[in-house]
Amino acid sequence: MSIFKKISILFSISLVLMIIIGIWTDNINSKRIDNLIKQKYVKVANEILQNFENKEKIKKILKKYNLKHLKDRVKNSKILFYKEFTFGYITIEKRNFEDEFILEINYLDENYLLKTEDEENLKDKMILNALVFLDIFVLILIFLFLIKLLTPLKQISLEITKFANGDLSRRLSIKSKDEIGQLSQAFNKMASSLEELIKTRQELLKDIGHELRTPIAKGKFAIERIDDFSQKELLKKIFKDLEILTNELIELEKLNSKELDISTFDVETLIIQALNRLYIEDENLINIKIEENFKINGDLHYLSMALKNLIDNALKYAITYPIEIKATKNNIYIKNQANKLNKKIEYYLKPFTQELSQRDGFGLGLSIVNKILKKHNFSLVYEYRNKKVIFKIIL
Repeated sequence: MSIFKKISILFSISLVLMIIIGIWTDNINSKRIDNLIKQKYVKVANEILQNFENKEKIKKILKKYNLKHLKDRVKNSKILFYKEFTFGYITIEKRNFEDEFILEINYLDENYLLKTEDEENLKDKMILNALVFLDIFVLILIFLFLIKLLTPLKQISLEITKFANGDLSRRLSIKSKDEIGQLSQAFNKMASSLEELIKTRQELLKDIGHELRTPIAKGKFAIERIDDFSQKELLKKIFKDLEILTNELIELEKLNSKELDISTFDVETLIIQALNRLYIEDENLINIKIEENFKINGDLHYLSMALKNLIDNALKYAITYPIEIKATKNNIYIKNQANKLNKKIEYYLKPFTQELSQRDGFGLGLSIVNKILKKHNFSLVYEYRNKKVIFKIIL
């Protein structure tokens, strides 16, 4: 889960909790204030009733509590208190969305419909509600600020991913003076150093490969003039090994920087391409089973090279033939009757490692296979079952 999703989830939880707390606080305050108001004006109503015959006294009471006469009834009001008695009733109502209350006192044939002034308690409640909404607003601002602050991380992640995939020219343009800006500058310095180092190494290997091929070609030409057959074959073998080693080293280096040429092809095409690289004269050495001719998205050149290396190893180390190539459900199996590997598979995925030193080759085959599959985000699995060595490519 990305950091932006985590922040969004935390913000949503905080916002919901803030709203719930605000609503809960508002309800509690509303009930408390309504009770206080009800008690206050019930007391006022009783005081008026006790002095109902004394008009002057009633005027003083109304002035004392800032009560004003109301001509018409108010619609959309909420009844907080209602009480009937022998010769009349008392009603206390609250006007919706306002701070005023309506006090109605009916006694015999007389009726007092009174309006109160704004209540300080209600003003306090409104202030509390405003503070809650202000907290929510500030929380939203903090969330937006964090998103803006962390937005460069997306760019950093994208550029680092492109750099890791082989685009060595990627750089960050973040100029802020905080830790993210420092990280950007550090990445740019590191990227420049790595780009220069990798280019220098590539040029060196390219030059070495070019320079080695020339003397190898001259040596192979000179061998033809040697009359001693045994010496001639030995030198041919030496120059052939040198040529193979040079090509494998250059190919291994290309994998570190070259972009893949992605296309779509079926597994049958891949197997045929890999076999064409081996130039196998006896087809009975290999048994092919394609149970499902599934599609593959990848670089046909490199994947066929990887499959060729696995088939070549299977042929090289097999005790009995044929070896088996099987394709089914996005997996390719290469099986042969052979001895179990003495070490874990990770050991053989390193360059210049072999099972038996007397075998041909330089121990680069599985290393190249591993690099190709990793570059495709595929994987290689080794198993030893029923006296068979099994390599499985999971596509």
